Amino acid sequence: MDKVIVAEDLTLSYNKNETIINQASFSIESGSFTFITGASGSGKSTLLKSLYGALKPAQGSLIVGGAQINNISSKKLNFLRQHIGIVFQDYKLVKEWTIEKNVMLPLIIGGYEKSVSEQQVHKLLNHVKLNHQSGKYPLELSGGEQQRVAMARALSHNPILILADEPTGNLDEYSSELIWNLLEGANTQLKTTIIVVTHHIPETMKIDYKHLHIEYGTIYEVT
Repeated sequence: MDKVIVAEDLTLSYNKNETIINQASFSIESGSFTFITGASGSGKSTLLKSLYGALKPAQGSLIVGGAQINNISSKKLNFLRQHIGIVFQDYKLVKEWTIEKNVMLPLIIGGYEKSVSEQQVHKLLNHVKLNHQSGKYPLELSGGEQQRVAMARALSHNPILILADEPTGNLDEYSSELIWNLLEGANTQLKTTIIVVTHHIPETMKIDYKHLHIEYGTIYEVT
């Protein structure tokens, strides 16, 4: 199976005095579902940042989607990000844009035709049970609804990889279940590679998954 991510002796830090991830080596197969766990402050979000190029390795090697992150150019990084869907803890929705336009953002960046974009957005908002809210703005929605919008946006351009940072951390049970069903569906039906940072792996997971745990800067696989 092809590997979408390969890390070798990966070291991540924000300054020379503090190492967050220390000489980690791991790989993630294309089409797989991976959970990353660890205590608060263990480096889960830091690792996720490195996977979309927001933090370059201090040492070692990191390859994502065939691109070497260590010395990736801005142009190549932008191209890579067009094939990644990201779900942030704080949603990062554009407050001045409607829900429909927020979900459409990756399609606008990708240069899709308007009719294609509208059709895709309608389908995804239907999936997250928010079609009736398409003309509203983010601040008019609850936190759970905003996260469902963020999830729809991450899926809108059919990415090869989805990175989700605590996607259900502060959500009600209904929204959490919708998010997990969407992630499972993207993985099983579209063969999208999914990586989720979380404190707790849901007991309801019906699919096989890989589990990477971070402790004191070390990443190891839980079997």
